[in-house]
Amino acid sequence: MKRTVYYGGDILTLEGGGRAEALLVEDGVIRELGTKEALLASFPGAERADLRGRTLMPSFIDPHSHITSCAQTFGLVSLEGCREIAEVVKRIADYREKGRVKPGEWICGFGYDHNDLKERRHPGREALDRAAPDNPVLISHASGHMGAVNSAALREMGITADTPDPDGGRIGRVDASREPDGYLEETAFISRSNAVPLPSEEERFRQMEMAQDAYLRYGITTAQDGLTRPAEWELLKGMSEAGKLRLDVVSYLDQKQCPGLLRENPEWYGRYRGNLRIGGYKIFLDGSPQGRTAWMSEPYEGAADGYRGYPSYTDEQLEAFVRQAVDERVQQLVHCNGDAACGQLIGAYQKVAGGDLGLRPVMIHAQLVREDQLAEMAKLGMIASFFVAHTWFWGDVHLKNFGAARAEKISPAASALREGVVYTFHQDTPVIQPDMLFTVWCAVNRRTRAGVVLGPEERLSVTDALRGVTANAAYQYFEEDRKGTIRAGKRADLVVLDRNPLDVPAEELKNLRVLATIKAGEPLYRKE
Repeated sequence: MKRTVYYGGDILTLEGGGRAEALLVEDGVIRELGTKEALLASFPGAERADLRGRTLMPSFIDPHSHITSCAQTFGLVSLEGCREIAEVVKRIADYREKGRVKPGEWICGFGYDHNDLKERRHPGREALDRAAPDNPVLISHASGHMGAVNSAALREMGITADTPDPDGGRIGRVDASREPDGYLEETAFISRSNAVPLPSEEERFRQMEMAQDAYLRYGITTAQDGLTRPAEWELLKGMSEAGKLRLDVVSYLDQKQCPGLLRENPEWYGRYRGNLRIGGYKIFLDGSPQGRTAWMSEPYEGAADGYRGYPSYTDEQLEAFVRQAVDERVQQLVHCNGDAACGQLIGAYQKVAGGDLGLRPVMIHAQLVREDQLAEMAKLGMIASFFVAHTWFWGDVHLKNFGAARAEKISPAASALREGVVYTFHQDTPVIQPDMLFTVWCAVNRRTRAGVVLGPEERLSVTDALRGVTANAAYQYFEEDRKGTIRAGKRADLVVLDRNPLDVPAEELKNLRVLATIKAGEPLYRKE
């Protein structure tokens, strides 16, 4: 029997406002809280873990990300931080010239944001042709909702002037023609990306190890794969069966593309096998607010012809997805950014479920959900998982796209708290890094890059913000009895921070550092 007593620093239980002086962990489970003197006297043979003034608290739980997509980015050209199209072209050309690919092989990049480019537009096929004339090129926007390809990639994808726009997506066209210009949006981008061949299994395993390292560095012990298709499922299952999953990973299956995957793998639903389980289904109802594809009830600022974005499905199609989840009694995660998409989801659950059935459906992102909609969500037991770091990364863009009145209400966490809606906070990794402490800073401060406090009335206390990535996130996963707080009987999933987040100035929260990540009593990460 392995016993460890933690003492010598602040221990935040997140059970009420509680703190503890010392903590006993026994075989990976929290057994007792008490004084240092009492625990060391009662368990003299226990290992002693002196915190040396640092802070111990529950480890972080990721309520929405795409860990397999994060893994994939380790094999892509990084386009993060590009400030003009020429820089995008140079990074791709440099990658090609270093001999990392042969002529005819795909080059893929990730992380550019047209809002950050000098030209304020997406790179086109001609620019990408210059970067790699002999290779198909695909680059993904930071949001993952859109991207651009070159001429060779268009040929590989079979996209021509005669190719129609798919439902819920758009193919960019050269002015005054039907000729594709290389820009692909929403379903036009996501579905056609399947043309890119997968790396070897060995390489994918290596990339998953790197992704797990990244999550652990940020104090995360439970992660999500938020849109799992057959290839991703085989990767996760292979990692699990090989004993290579160190994190707990909860998989949400692409309900549109593979509605039968859950029926084919019933033994993986609801309980972990080798640190992996299926949590339910995932679907999309709209796009990205910073990409102006989120479905709104009122037009975007400065939009021609009253443009409001667009839906992914009709009401009838959505109701069929919801009915499947309700009939199977499976949790459903639903991507909704614009308030029209939020309303469509609420309406579908009101019609199909008729109330709170205990399934805890999750509105993913909920960027522009309205206060009246939050009240209806509470009646349905629907959880709001906010991408609250939008306030920093795209808050200034939202002011331009939506005007102050709407932009100030993005990720309305304080309103959710008032309305009795359980909320969580996520990073949608690989859209941004899985930095939970930065997300907590965003929820508490709501500051944009330009220094604007975006919706000060929606700021949360530090404790309430921490609950969004610990206790509430455990509830979202139906794991509140074993994770999310420090309490006797729960699993010892813990994180050591350099300082106490409850005692530092609010502006300092983003500068806190994870020193150790502990899962079931075992340290999986230590900062060197």
